[in-house]
Amino acid sequence: MAANAVAGPRYAPDDPTLPKPWRGLVDGKTGYLYFWNPETNVTQYEKPKPVAPPSNGNSSRPSSGYVSSSVQVQPSYQEQQRDGGYGNDNDDKYTGAGSDEKSQQPVRDGVTSNGGGGPAVNHGPADVESGLSAEAYRRRHEISVSGDSVPAPFMTFEATGFPSEVLREATQAGFSAPTPIQAQSWPIAMQGRDIVAIAKTGSGKTLGYLLPGFMHLRRLHNSSQMGPTVLVLSPTRELATQIQAEALKFGRSSRISCTCLYGGAPKGPQLRELERGVDIVVATPGRLNDILEMKKVSLRQISYLVLDEADRMLDMGFEPQIRKIVNEVPTRRQTLMYTATWPKEVRRIAADLLSNPVQVNIGSADELVANKSITQHVEVVPYMEKQKRLEQILRSQEPGSKVIVFCATKKMCDMLARNLNRQFGAAAIHGDKSQGERDDVLNQFRSGRSPLLVATDVAARGLDVKDIRVVVNYDFPTGVEDYVHRIGRTGRAGATGVAYTFFSDQDSKHASDLVKILEGANQQVPQEVRDMAQRGGGMGRGRRQWDSGSGGRGGGQGGRSDSGYGGGYGGRYDGGGRGNSFRKSPSPDRQGWGRQRSRSPERFDQAPSGGKSFHQMMMERSR
Repeated sequence: MAANAVAGPRYAPDDPTLPKPWRGLVDGKTGYLYFWNPETNVTQYEKPKPVAPPSNGNSSRPSSGYVSSSVQVQPSYQEQQRDGGYGNDNDDKYTGAGSDEKSQQPVRDGVTSNGGGGPAVNHGPADVESGLSAEAYRRRHEISVSGDSVPAPFMTFEATGFPSEVLREATQAGFSAPTPIQAQSWPIAMQGRDIVAIAKTGSGKTLGYLLPGFMHLRRLHNSSQMGPTVLVLSPTRELATQIQAEALKFGRSSRISCTCLYGGAPKGPQLRELERGVDIVVATPGRLNDILEMKKVSLRQISYLVLDEADRMLDMGFEPQIRKIVNEVPTRRQTLMYTATWPKEVRRIAADLLSNPVQVNIGSADELVANKSITQHVEVVPYMEKQKRLEQILRSQEPGSKVIVFCATKKMCDMLARNLNRQFGAAAIHGDKSQGERDDVLNQFRSGRSPLLVATDVAARGLDVKDIRVVVNYDFPTGVEDYVHRIGRTGRAGATGVAYTFFSDQDSKHASDLVKILEGANQQVPQEVRDMAQRGGGMGRGRRQWDSGSGGRGGGQGGRSDSGYGGGYGGRYDGGGRGNSFRKSPSPDRQGWGRQRSRSPERFDQAPSGGKSFHQMMMERSR
């Protein structure tokens, strides 16, 4: 009984926007946030939606003015909380869910108490949507497609034709129906066609390309000793390892082998796995290029290539490495590109690498939008008052609430984490930390031992962390795309979230784009920020004041004006990418920028500057 209590659900911090009698719950094993109605004993991931009150006033029971859009948990939303993440096989099962009607024990996975201890009838979302036409399904889920003879989406798992063992893995993981990106991309991929899929992170895209990849492997029966057949490129170590875990989890029954190649870890174990033979390689571009140069892996057998988070890889300057890798892959291949945004740089490389692709958009492809479930507070904060304001925000949260604070530099991350650790339990993560240190920090954050994570943009995408209540942009990022992805760490899968962003005069060049994001998500726009946008820069007239609060230091040091250049390029994201970063050296003059400044910027990152000044590139690399 004690073990069940530890692993069972707990109440989430109060959400004032949640209609009564609904309560937020957190899965004790996975950290998933979902919702429970104690009156009807219904559980679901999707937040209840408002409806008009009954016109005749003869409702048989009290109404909160809200209605659930489904009658049970929609497990397909779990993928939206993962960013390609994973849990163990028992993550989605509760034990002892409570058959005593009086106890009103929350239950899930569509099993509701009928007063006699047995499960009620479960009608999953697949039952509801299986009768829709392809166009009706696309309209409901904001799917748009372009290309020749695009097949209809798979609205149920049964329609996919996947083998029973693969379907069994999905069922055991708790999924009841494909997510929209899976439903539409699976039939296209199964036809062997190239795909450009544009969907926000956390939409279920990982399985969107993995399961067709499994079927591709089954058809070819290639020998893993001759090299991998499937290659997935990922921008960060964290996302790469999560993709590998998902591949191992869902490919276990099919005996599919997968290894992960990423910088910041010894090459030896990775090389030994390659020597044993693998079906799937998940890799960051820098480390894969290193191993290619060592001639320790052959890509001649690759016929299924995936570029995940393509926009992020290009933002990080990986285009030369990607093109070098693709040159080693046969031209007769199937290529799938998944991206959260669709800028011209991504369109250009898609045109070069893909052949007559089908484009799948979830939501708007041409407009960058923020999650409307996130309440965005933008505050014009003088530099010296940032830390004081941050501490006020942290003290206002429920004890133990998970918070991410984003900084521009590694130096500021470490400094803030040291200053806040004693009072708030903070830990820092950035590209100069070893993979072991990064894994340890993330484990502390997931478990709640360190509920405050101070991070650079390595944590902006692809992290498998649930139940993040608040995001704070201590420093504004280098663009609104990163802003949208940063705040997207909260407000997952129908839950609500809160984001605070400190804005200053040096960020004024982003004011116009930020105003569009805020207005598009129906958020309040501060007048100071609107003034900056109208005149193209400059600080607002007044200085924003807050309640003084108690304690707190006035003004942290560092921040964006502190370059934080110490440590060189050492593995900001990949840590092992030759041509993308210098390796660290114990020599003192290699630790700073004294010798490195005399070299041309192309030596550091073999990609065009795109019009950015050398100083701007250095600032971005220091994060």
